[in-house]
Amino acid sequence: MKHILSYCLFVFWVLVVADSQSQNKQLRAYTLEDGLPQSQVYAMTFDTKGYLWLGTQGGGLARFDGSDFKVFNKTHGLASNYIQAIKGSNDTLYLGTQKGLSIKIKDVFHNLNCPQVNEILKFGNTVFLPTNKGLYKLSKGVSVEKIQLHNDINNSQINDLVFDGNYYWLATNKGLWKLSTLDSEAKTIEQLDYNDYIDLAILGAKIFASTFNNGTLVIENQNFEDAYLIRKPLRINSISIQNSNQLWFATDNEGISVVDTETYQELFTIKNTNGLSTSHVREVLSDQQGNIWIGTSGEGLYKYFQNSFKHYNTNTGLNGNRIYAVHHNKSGLWVSNSEAGLMRIDQMGIHNVELPEAFSQVKIKTITSDKNGNIWAGSDGKGLLFKGKVLLDSIVIDTLKKSKKRLSIERIKTKVLNTESGFPFDLIRTIHTESDTIWAATYSSGIVKFSYNPKLDNLTVFRTYSSLEGVEDVYIRDMVKDDNNRLWYATQNGHLGYLKGNRITHLGLVLDQDISINSVVFQNNTIFLGTAGNGIWWSNDANFSVFKKLKGTKALSSENSYQLIFDNQGYLWTGSERGVDKIELSKDIEINDVFFFGRNDGFLGIETCLNAVDKDNKGHLWFGAIKGLTEYRPTNTSLNPKKPKVFLEDVKVAYKSIDTINLSVWSNSDKVLRLNPNQRQVSFSFKSIDVDHPNGIEYRYKLNDSDWSPWSTSNTQNFSELNYGAHEFIAQSRNYRWIESDSTLFSFYIEKPLLKKTWFQWLLIGVGVLILIFLIVQYIKRLKNKNIKEQERLQLENHLLTLEQKALRLQMNPHFIFNVLNGIKAMAPTKPEKMNDTVNSFATLLRETLVNSRKDKIGLDQEIKTLKHYIEVERLMTEEPFDYDIVLNTDLDVEEILIPPMLIQPFVENAIRHGILKGPRKGELKVQFDTIEETLKVTIEDNGIGIYNSQQQKPKTDHQSMALKVTRERLESISGKGTLEIKELKQKDGTIEGTTIVFKIPLETDY
Repeated sequence: MKHILSYCLFVFWVLVVADSQSQNKQLRAYTLEDGLPQSQVYAMTFDTKGYLWLGTQGGGLARFDGSDFKVFNKTHGLASNYIQAIKGSNDTLYLGTQKGLSIKIKDVFHNLNCPQVNEILKFGNTVFLPTNKGLYKLSKGVSVEKIQLHNDINNSQINDLVFDGNYYWLATNKGLWKLSTLDSEAKTIEQLDYNDYIDLAILGAKIFASTFNNGTLVIENQNFEDAYLIRKPLRINSISIQNSNQLWFATDNEGISVVDTETYQELFTIKNTNGLSTSHVREVLSDQQGNIWIGTSGEGLYKYFQNSFKHYNTNTGLNGNRIYAVHHNKSGLWVSNSEAGLMRIDQMGIHNVELPEAFSQVKIKTITSDKNGNIWAGSDGKGLLFKGKVLLDSIVIDTLKKSKKRLSIERIKTKVLNTESGFPFDLIRTIHTESDTIWAATYSSGIVKFSYNPKLDNLTVFRTYSSLEGVEDVYIRDMVKDDNNRLWYATQNGHLGYLKGNRITHLGLVLDQDISINSVVFQNNTIFLGTAGNGIWWSNDANFSVFKKLKGTKALSSENSYQLIFDNQGYLWTGSERGVDKIELSKDIEINDVFFFGRNDGFLGIETCLNAVDKDNKGHLWFGAIKGLTEYRPTNTSLNPKKPKVFLEDVKVAYKSIDTINLSVWSNSDKVLRLNPNQRQVSFSFKSIDVDHPNGIEYRYKLNDSDWSPWSTSNTQNFSELNYGAHEFIAQSRNYRWIESDSTLFSFYIEKPLLKKTWFQWLLIGVGVLILIFLIVQYIKRLKNKNIKEQERLQLENHLLTLEQKALRLQMNPHFIFNVLNGIKAMAPTKPEKMNDTVNSFATLLRETLVNSRKDKIGLDQEIKTLKHYIEVERLMTEEPFDYDIVLNTDLDVEEILIPPMLIQPFVENAIRHGILKGPRKGELKVQFDTIEETLKVTIEDNGIGIYNSQQQKPKTDHQSMALKVTRERLESISGKGTLEIKELKQKDGTIEGTTIVFKIPLETDY
């Protein structure tokens, strides 16, 4: 048992030494030469903008942006240059000094007197101040007041205070206290210990309470009686939790000790033996990138780059240092160990793997596992090794129930497949498994596709792909499958190809040079090729026909790429003869950065072995090298760091800074800075802080809706002769990874001069408009008077024309009236009844004619009614009766259709008297009305002697001719010339059989 314990301690010591050795050159010092005002850094914090603030002993306050220090001291208003504690909250910085509390708001210090402040804490909205003489708090932001607790606490030096959700824990120079509330009336006030307690830290349910010289207590679940004591280190200045589960001790004589918070074992130390120039450390602080900042007494500030490598070799349990192959599966990490066989590493340690005699003393160049977790190993000359579990059936007889029960027994099976057992080749370079099918690439004979049933011990070789099947170069170096089910192979002579289904597609010399392609890896449909002597190449086109060499701002440490693998953070790793490179790729697949790790950086294996690399289920990388096995444990640093924050550092108007506003409050708000008309020059300073990559920040800006400026390292912009009115300035930044910040916006408004103000311009326009209106009104009055006189004249003329028109209407009737009266006179002696009908019809006709003659328009129904009365009068007066018909073709209401009065009667009268009455046949008269679109079509048709014969028989002074003439003129005035159409109806032999009169007038309605 003692031997085992000694061995474990020895292994632990070796790991600690290896870890400490691997941390060389991981410290960057910042001293007085870099601008630090004083070499004793006692307090540190990061503010919301990303600045690192440092409190020194005698040098005051320093602000660090990753590149430059800006110093604030008593000359700037600080009460004391000796700063013990710093706390940032939004844009306010609280400083604990020897003379009390200083509050920095913008560049102004507000100093409040109280005893020396040792720590600054904020619970909710209250700021608490542990001091050399009890506990104080900040009251209303303008004063400090003492909190009365237990008398022993009130007179003690309080070094720290934490709250676990239920109790407050106080570390004082007179012991450790637990209180339920921070007042003298607290239900629980317990003094748990009497030692000099320096600092406190909380992690989950654990409270770590460190004394100066008596170790550190671990109190779990508030149970002090079962507290565990971490006896070392001693002489502790401060403690803190870093990297989630590590307790970091800053001491004044042994540098930094890092302890695991679960096992309480020391993981490693940082002191003068491994790069720290002093062993007196005051404070430890971590940033967002995972770096640890160390404040020392006497040697300034350090930035610690954490080492994430762990090394295994013969000193830590391996049988040999040369690691040819590495593979991880559920059972652990499998490695080939020189010619000393296989080893497996898991949580329990390093285990030798028993191998058959036929597979001993051989170089195992490749290891993989199948879907069942069985191990397959390919050797340099002895074929393939299968090692896995096989379920065998056995029969157990139950004598009591006289029945048989079949049980499965799991057994370990080991099998060597080589030329002696039926496998075609013995030199195996790499293996790929998928489902029950296995592909083995040989050194010089192509690819073998086969399957093996361990239960039946049955080997089936399906096919060998060699030069006959299209593999032009059979010296295969690596083989990998992509997401499209293509099995890719790369060869020693620089050839590339793939197998899909049973078909080989050989792409040939894709790099146009005879150079060995050592390794192949896929990421996001992009193929990467690691070569021997010509770096790394890549392609992402559809056919992978064009390859480009991987280049960028930094070069690889070596052009030899023996290993390629991507980690979970997206970095590309390549192993070479010098160590490993961690490559940061841009979105355009260019090198943004290269982090090289060699012996002095923790990679102790030196030269890596071909394709001896894998990634486990925790994301750890395992590299096989000629001097051992190296594990890389990724830190919390992400490939894509947090989005940067851009803020306005200063706004100047007319070259003077505006100190009256808080830029952080005004940015991205509805607030608008109003400037007078003379303040048209505005300049902006904007900034993003990245203390890890200060020179990688770039900026761009725009004013209003203009285009963005190009990205630049310049963070100031000046605008002059700006236009009057509203403006918006927008700035944005991006970090060295090209991750863009949210933009910051600042609104301002430049008042216009009086002459250019809108209201004043409208006033001038209004006055001008009033003057113009006055002139227009006067002109209108004169014009109106003139128009009135002209209107009176036109009305007189119109009245005369109207009278003339009505007179013309009356002129059409005398002859007709004379004829009717003579007819009535002739009827008196012989036909008194007919005379009475004629008199009645004639009276009605005269009344309608007189009524209609006073109107400009009448309804079509009224016109038809008048026509009927007229035709009836004519029929009563004729010796020979005739027939008539009035036809109406319209969808409109006849009462709504308007026409001029007495427009149709002259044509009807002409058809009766000069057509029908003179004809040899019984007279027929047809009057038809049609509404066609926007016109009213009138057709008058008779079967008389024809209009031309009738005109030859009439005297030139005939009244009817005058009536037709006047009516034609009326039609032309209404519808234009050519609207009246008169034609004779003829039979085939030319005999006249009547007359048709057609005209159209605009259709008018009474709606």
